[in-house]
Amino acid sequence: MSTFKAPKGTYDLIPPESAKYLAVREAIAAPLRNSGYGYIETPGFENVELFARGVGESTDIVTKEMYAFETKGGDKLALRPEGTASVLRAALEANLHKAGNLPVKLWYSGSYYRYERPQKGRYRHFSQVGAEAIGAEDPALDAELIILADQAYRSLGLRNFRILLNSLGDKECRPVYRAALQDFLRGLNLDEDTLRRAEINPLRVLDDKRDDVQKQLVGAPLLRDYLCDACKAYHEEVRELITAAGVSFEDDPKLVRGLDYYTRTTFEFIHDGLGSQSAVGGGGRYDGLSEMIGGPALPSVGWALGVDRTVLALEAEGVTLELPASTSVFAVPLGEEARRVLFGVVTALRKAGVAADFSYGAKGLKGAMKNANRSGAPYTIVAGERDLAEGVVQLKDMESGEQTAVPVDGIVAELQSRLG
Repeated sequence: MSTFKAPKGTYDLIPPESAKYLAVREAIAAPLRNSGYGYIETPGFENVELFARGVGESTDIVTKEMYAFETKGGDKLALRPEGTASVLRAALEANLHKAGNLPVKLWYSGSYYRYERPQKGRYRHFSQVGAEAIGAEDPALDAELIILADQAYRSLGLRNFRILLNSLGDKECRPVYRAALQDFLRGLNLDEDTLRRAEINPLRVLDDKRDDVQKQLVGAPLLRDYLCDACKAYHEEVRELITAAGVSFEDDPKLVRGLDYYTRTTFEFIHDGLGSQSAVGGGGRYDGLSEMIGGPALPSVGWALGVDRTVLALEAEGVTLELPASTSVFAVPLGEEARRVLFGVVTALRKAGVAADFSYGAKGLKGAMKNANRSGAPYTIVAGERDLAEGVVQLKDMESGEQTAVPVDGIVAELQSRLG
């Protein structure tokens, strides 16, 4: 037993459970790769200011949850708490927006870090798959991303999720709403921290999950009543495109999201089987973020879907993923000559694309066959001195128990045929 344990609020992905997470990542990524999104990977840490400017200095992420530290050289860095700011920084640094083909469509997968109270569905280290479409203001892009996320979830077998949709307006109409909301909030009985937040970014207060705050927010002005004509038309087109694609959604005029950079379209994916941590993903349009971090005006939209939360949602619905067997063939040698020959067979099977494993260590037939059973392989190859003298190996079907002698030089072709 090791004296070390995973840090509080984190987890290890260990076989066979880890196969679920790989399958979820692949399912989320598949429709993105099929829609012109290229893969991007960014460092696990960034300059603190990138998140302070982009995510927002008044957000809980920046004020309470970010893992920030100073390097030996005096640089102030932070473990990335989310993906959008990092991806946009990388795209700007590489001048992808100058290549002449906008939007720049990117997808990513990785771990993110937030210091918060650990609970089921909320960890200090978590995994997301995300997508960003950078440099175009088009309702069809917003709709595309929502549709692709819906497609990904449904391909996994998820059914009991809901899509919440709202518009947060833009720089033309949101200031008017902001002022109206601040007037409303100043009349409430809120603690000092919340009142201070209301002065910096009052929309953050709407996202407060505390019951005593939510009760006081009944009757708060709604942003939809303050949208300018351009934002209303934009939002209506997003709604029409999603509806035409057969994707169901719910209008939620109180939906805000927890980051400062969102404008216009905002959406969230909810699964009611997860209790209080019901969000499995979300995103929206962030037309001003590029300018916030020192870049040119690049209207953009994106989302991030939680891999951990999606796995929990699948479990809540009782969905069992059809995972490919990690091993299709297990080789059991009996004797030194058989070890040499079967190791060569296993190597040939792997080169032919067949997942194969080998009984390592000095095990007898009984112990080796136990390993073969544990591997889950549908076929086992067994060979001893007598078999090799006859130029054959024994191929055992682990489900039926049927055993067949197959020539050594034909075993790869035979298994390829049986496994399809």
